[in-house]
Amino acid sequence: MKKRMISPVIVLMMMFVGGVVLSGCNTIEGAGKDIEKAGQKIEDAAERHD
Repeated sequence: MKKRMISPVIVLMMMFVGGVVLSGCNTIEGAGKDIEKAGQKIEDAAERHD
């Protein structure tokens, strides 16, 4: 059996996709923190107006 070498184009594509996925995780985490803070402020405002 012959060993097939992985094409450099495929390796570059895999690296690009991996980078996008990893940066997406950071973005989603930051968005989650922002939404949590906004929810806390809404909850605090609702408690003050009871």
